[in-house]
Amino acid sequence: MKVWDPLVRGLHWGLVAGVATAWLTSEVGVRWHEAVGYAVLAAVLARVLWGFVGSRYARFRQFVRGPRRTARYAGLVMHGREPRYIGHNPLGGWMVLALLACVLAVTLTGWLYTTDRYWGDDTVEAVHRVLAWSLLVLVALHVGGVLHASRRHRESLVRAMLSGRKEDAREGDVS
Repeated sequence: MKVWDPLVRGLHWGLVAGVATAWLTSEVGVRWHEAVGYAVLAAVLARVLWGFVGSRYARFRQFVRGPRRTARYAGLVMHGREPRYIGHNPLGGWMVLALLACVLAVTLTGWLYTTDRYWGDDTVEAVHRVLAWSLLVLVALHVGGVLHASRRHRESLVRAMLSGRKEDAREGDVS
């Protein structure tokens, strides 16, 4: 069944490539680093917009759950009894928001560093670096969550994010 539309997938993999390129050019290739930062910012803004007007599984209202429901789901994960979700599960939904917010903050502090007012400002540079390392931690947690859910539910979420499709719902699935 179709889950993630081409725009969601393109923005996802574009962000993967952009964040990796920004990370690799952070100490060398300042022009590349800055250009990639603007491209990543555009991708985040497009994804946020698509989160409100996009296809069913792209919309935030479909996959962002409240704190109680998310905590209950986390408890089920800890006991190995969590249900399979067709779209993002509650923890995955919050991870999407955390990643988008962190990337947005990294790009905004990077941009601030290029302005006359904040050029060479040690505080802005320090915040930018802390946010970049925080993003790396979030990415590691995201990949770990994807691998866990893929193993737990016997499906490749990476393949689903490439193709946009998942196996039809099985018993116990949650839309």
